[in-house]
Amino acid sequence: MYDLALMWDWVGFAVRWLHVVTAMAWIGASFYFIALDLGLKKAPNMPVGASGEEWQVHGGGFYHIQKYMVAPENMPEHLIWHKWQSYTTWLSGAALLMIVYWVGGELYLLDPTKADLALWQGIAISGGSLTIGWIAYDFMCKSRLGETPTLLMLLLFVILVVMSWGYAQIFTGRAALLHLGAFTATIMTANVFFIIMPNQRIVVKDLKEGRTPDPKYGKIAKLRSTHNNYLTLPVVFLMLSNHYPLAFATEHSWIIASLIFLTGVTIRHYFNTMHATGKGPHWTWAVTILLMVVIAWLSTAPLLDSYDDAEARPLTSQEQQFAAADGFDKAYDIVLGNCSMCHAREPVWDGIRWPPKGVVLETQSDVARHAQAIYLQAGVTHAMPPPNAIRTMTDQNRAAIIAWFRQARAE
Repeated sequence: MYDLALMWDWVGFAVRWLHVVTAMAWIGASFYFIALDLGLKKAPNMPVGASGEEWQVHGGGFYHIQKYMVAPENMPEHLIWHKWQSYTTWLSGAALLMIVYWVGGELYLLDPTKADLALWQGIAISGGSLTIGWIAYDFMCKSRLGETPTLLMLLLFVILVVMSWGYAQIFTGRAALLHLGAFTATIMTANVFFIIMPNQRIVVKDLKEGRTPDPKYGKIAKLRSTHNNYLTLPVVFLMLSNHYPLAFATEHSWIIASLIFLTGVTIRHYFNTMHATGKGPHWTWAVTILLMVVIAWLSTAPLLDSYDDAEARPLTSQEQQFAAADGFDKAYDIVLGNCSMCHAREPVWDGIRWPPKGVVLETQSDVARHAQAIYLQAGVTHAMPPPNAIRTMTDQNRAAIIAWFRQARAE
């Protein structure tokens, strides 16, 4: 049974790696094509239908790029589609959410001090809530609001703020921010799957059948692509936030997440303007810095009492099994002597003010609750504690942790 924990951790690692790689590819493509579009210039003797061209140098050669705002006169023989980066990023992200926050929901997803939910209820809210944003956003885009992009984005921001607050009322801090990122990423991928790609297929079909494509399809796709571009940076922040308690473990985490969306807008506005005009508006950096100062101030407000609340939560049956297993007392003493100086409600290690990743390992309940993480981080691997921090974590101590965990799993 103990091998299952190792295998499951490797599954999570592989899916996370896939998610990171495909996300980089998607983000890179988004940034590149927006910059390319904004840098296109009119030139003499361009082919019929071409709206602009650009010369670029890279990799030891020159590239001559032309864009047809609607479509060329004839269907190109070789056409590259950019879609799988988006699809694979969302699918791998959804799989990772299930691995971490559904399978490990009792530890990472649910916070009984906020809402008394069964695990299946939390999972239902987790999965079902991701579709809400797309439905509302798509409705607004197809209404008259689609003709006023600025107002549309303001209303989308309101939706994101409401969802940020709502998630914070139900889930743990790290799950709330992660779900807000998934909520936003779902909108972005749905833009590609339901709008951008179908519109491009319509244009391609018209070309193949000898019809003149309607320019409205390209304009609609371009609008959705631009929205995705402005949402990218906040999503990256939210996806990384679970590593930083200062972001997710404060009572103002939902406000921090909301302000991050504004920094995404100011940063992208600078670069998009620079690509279009050759000079970016420097005031955007002042606004971004001001927003980050506010975020830093909010993060230093008193942390949530989530650590104490976790101690008050009854142990699950599996956690009770770890607490009752032979070798638990010895394993607890080892963890207390090697980990609790950092992983405490009030860490005593110099320079650490909050427990890393929000993991507290002080009481017997804490250790039982984080049994698998302890087994993986300080048992079968030497990830924790840091080698230069603690020198009393001997091989014998690690063997004791492994023996305790395996004994609990065998019972």
